Amino acid sequence: MRPASCATSGWATGFILFAGLMMIMVGIWQALEGLVAIFENEFYVATRNYLFQFDATTWGWIHLLVGLLVAFAGWGLLSGRTWARAVAITVALLSAIANFLFIPYYPFWSLLIITLDVFVIWAVAAHGGELRDR
Repeated sequence: MRPASCATSGWATGFILFAGLMMIMVGIWQALEGLVAIFENEFYVATRNYLFQFDATTWGWIHLLVGLLVAFAGWGLLSGRTWARAVAITVALLSAIANFLFIPYYPFWSLLIITLDVFVIWAVAAHGGELRDR
């Protein structure tokens, strides 16, 4: 039996639940963003003279793959896997970087996804260790 001082807090469990659900939701959104770019190539319009200017179809495949990775990492986080905390932080970071580079194509959406990725990274980094001995 664990002492009361080592009990998992409800806040930690809530934040990890929040992070897992947000990762699944962000992953689905990002995959849909990728599918739109793959099937409707003219939907996104980039600004001129942008350093990371790829074809919209290329961005579509990037977002589709990253979105699926984020969603599966969120599922792993919700299932309580130990490896999922490190993977969750890594893929949320990759998602934030991909959306940062995608800002000229769709600024509001990219900034929304970046914000949610930062919340996920914070929740997992700050409270993920409290669930270790569960």
